[in-house]
Amino acid sequence: MHDPVPAIEVGPADRSDRLTLADGRVLAWREWGPEAGAPVLLCTGAGMSSALGLDRAVLAELEVRLIAVDRPGLGGSSPDRRKTLFSVATDIGALAEARGLSDLRALGFSQGGPFALALAAGEVVRAASIVSGQDELGHPDIYKQLPAEVAVMVDAARTDPARLEADIAAIASAEWLTTMTRVMSSDIDRAAYERPPFAEFYRQSLVEGFQQGPAGYARDLAIAMAPWPFTVEDITVPVHLWYGTHDISPVHSPDHGRTLARRLDDAPHLIDPEAGSAVLWTRTRDILDALLAE
Repeated sequence: MHDPVPAIEVGPADRSDRLTLADGRVLAWREWGPEAGAPVLLCTGAGMSSALGLDRAVLAELEVRLIAVDRPGLGGSSPDRRKTLFSVATDIGALAEARGLSDLRALGFSQGGPFALALAAGEVVRAASIVSGQDELGHPDIYKQLPAEVAVMVDAARTDPARLEADIAAIASAEWLTTMTRVMSSDIDRAAYERPPFAEFYRQSLVEGFQQGPAGYARDLAIAMAPWPFTVEDITVPVHLWYGTHDISPVHSPDHGRTLARRLDDAPHLIDPEAGSAVLWTRTRDILDALLAE
């Protein structure tokens, strides 16, 4: 019988290392795929380290060199008290220069979406794909669609971000975020996320993501929910949007990227009727094919 939710084939990274930045902070990263392949940066989801990659067979077939970075305060990367969407983009730019990553493209998954868009806004990358990405939740056309509990957090990110960070840090942990992700996922996503080998690598990414404590995640959440330091409409590099109809997370995009697509001058935008937030892994080949064409 055909399995409606096949196993997501992920595996350990081929390479990993740390880069010491100009200010002495350390940026940790992992890579999969051929070193001579087209470099694609994966901006990971909420609280995640760089432990979870994409299907290794697809990366080899498409000759993609996938790089995932631990954002400051997560995994093996030093914390940055002044972290913003643009400061992370600057860190990524330093990594790209140090490792000779020319013609870099970005994939932004979930909370990684705003970070990938910051890379596009700063023209650190030549193109980006936002997959099940968090929207600019404070934008008027999005804000009015938010459930009350998310709107309260967006308000706090605008008016008292330090308090929001403290409140989130007081409750967040790898276990807490695992539970929250499960609760905010549809049945089709739970079936995908809870199967091996994906489940083991996702769990590893959260354990590593919180190994320095919850502050790195809390900061990411606050700056992703706050007004973004760039205007989406001004982004000139190509951006593709991918969502799944069964993505029910209230902190992604309430309209599955429709408003975001219009703000990006009608960017290529697909909503898969059979997928949820796991579309990054269930349609990896299609997403990378489209990104590599830019």
